[in-house]
Amino acid sequence: MVGTQPERGEEKVSLELTEEILQSMEIGMVFRDYNGRISSMDFHKTSSYLVTASDDESIRLYDVASATCLKTINSKKYGVDLVCFTSHPTTVIYSSKNGWDESLRLLSLNDNKYLRYFKGHHDRVVSLSLCSRKECFISGSLDRTVLLWDQRAEKCQGLLRVQGRPATAYDDQGLVFAIAFGGYIRMFDSRKYEKGPFDIFSVGGDLSNANAVKFSNDGRLMLLTTMDGHIHVLDSFRGTLLSTYNVKPVSMNSTLEASFSPEGMFVVSGSGDGRVHAWSVRSGKEVASWMTYETEPHVIKWAPGSLMFATGSSELSFWIPDLSKLAAYVGRK
Repeated sequence: MVGTQPERGEEKVSLELTEEILQSMEIGMVFRDYNGRISSMDFHKTSSYLVTASDDESIRLYDVASATCLKTINSKKYGVDLVCFTSHPTTVIYSSKNGWDESLRLLSLNDNKYLRYFKGHHDRVVSLSLCSRKECFISGSLDRTVLLWDQRAEKCQGLLRVQGRPATAYDDQGLVFAIAFGGYIRMFDSRKYEKGPFDIFSVGGDLSNANAVKFSNDGRLMLLTTMDGHIHVLDSFRGTLLSTYNVKPVSMNSTLEASFSPEGMFVVSGSGDGRVHAWSVRSGKEVASWMTYETEPHVIKWAPGSLMFATGSSELSFWIPDLSKLAAYVGRK
């Protein structure tokens, strides 16, 4: 289904993502068995696994290569909001959604066992980012703190206070992390974060709540989404604002999410009216837009090294190129 790892002997389809390929993308597979909105999802970096968290209090593990749901685990006691893979493909960290216990949990999906609790936040966790190279992660909460953690220890390793709803992200190397709030992105050195940010980038006067901040895979770019429906793309070294894309604003209870394609050439995003949009980073122009039946923004993630992205709403959808639409591929099926 993913179409990135051809069988031996098959003709290899070029992996270079072009505007034409992006414009041809449509839903190739849907899972509709959710009883609530999908609040978060994450692709594992090196396996074919995807994990989702839903308002129906379920955590689900999928094997994208075989398009199957491998496991459903219910978190009725704590609820579940944000979920991220650790380096291990069947171990996740997730935040709760019950309003009375804001701990983060390290969960083995293999045997449904909690390996560790991370206690420290006093309000809902709205941002969670794991370092792909080390066993550390950061979490941002409506209690106006960002906590730094080591997966091997229950107590937080560091605390940073913020003046607003924080969005957090590690770069792929784990050397730098970003915290966005109040119209600015603050850049920290992971090894000496206690000295404060080494740089502060402005996002052009957009003071609305930060929703999500992300680095491109090569670390050269970053994006920030905000509640007012703005997606800002910046040079992560100089802090230059390269472009701003606009979609319908999102409601107080929703989160606007966007994702870089694997090589950082395109950005795909949800929207407050349920549409899905795609832009070229190079030109800053919108290159594709898709209507969906949803009225809330989708959570959205591009699969690592693949010609596929996933959207989550009341259902989970995998978007893949329709090669029959592409002139370059006609007659090659």
